[in-house]
Amino acid sequence: MVETASPDEVIARLAALYRRNGYIRWLKPDRRAREGPFYKKGDELRLVANSDRELRTIRRLLRLAGFVPVRAFRKAKQWRQPVYGRAEVSRFLKLIRDRGRSNRTKRMKA
Repeated sequence: MVETASPDEVIARLAALYRRNGYIRWLKPDRRAREGPFYKKGDELRLVANSDRELRTIRRLLRLAGFVPVRAFRKAKQWRQPVYGRAEVSRFLKLIRDRGRSNRTKRMKA
């Protein structure tokens, strides 16, 4: 059950979902400079859910990790759960990167 997961379990599950088929859409500074206010895109991370149930799980995991899930959308018979903003994308990546480092350190010491 997600609600009883430890913080390490929450981060591990989010990391696994991202590595499975998540992706990032980065802002393109050259396009922003060229198109000005007509280019409204910013940095965005997307986690992909294969079902409604998996989407609910992703949203719960994000809340437990301190993110505020925004509206998900359907694409290619799957759900996309976005995380918007450079700061939030960076925080997500740091969270899963730091989790991976702590695991490698523990394995190396054992």
